[in-house]
Parts: sequence; structure tokens; C-alpha cells
Amino acid sequence: MRDSYDFSKSVKNPYASKIKKQITIRLDEDTIEYFKSMSEETGIPYQNLINLYLRDCANKHKKLNLKWA
Repeated sequence: MRDSYDFSKSVKNPYASKIKKQITIRLDEDTIEYFKSMSEETGIPYQNLINLYLRDCANKHKKLNLKWA
């Protein structure tokens, strides 16, 4: 290793704004199984599929159609 490094020509990470944040979320077992089965079909990890679906909902400003019984 060097004694010192020159960072004067470094550039800002262009992906820094897209860093993911880890959270805890409670999901129904059948919801998890749904995304896991999609994961097997597509080869995309199920957590990424959930993120992609939620991102799509947010981008399209989808509203939940909730009706209480």
C-alpha cells in the first residue's frame, strides 16, 4: 500500500443517489411465494422483483383500491 493517495482527479459516484436502503417489512406468505415463483421463472432474485414492482407503482402513481368489508 502507498503512504498517501491522490484523489484530486476523482469523480463523484453517479450511482450514489440510487443506493438502496435496507428495511424490514412484513409480507404475507402467499405474497412472498408469488414473487419467489416469479423469481424462478425469470432468474431475477425475488427481492429485486418486489423492488421493481414497487418502483413501477410509485413511478405510475398507482393508488390502492381498498374496500373494507
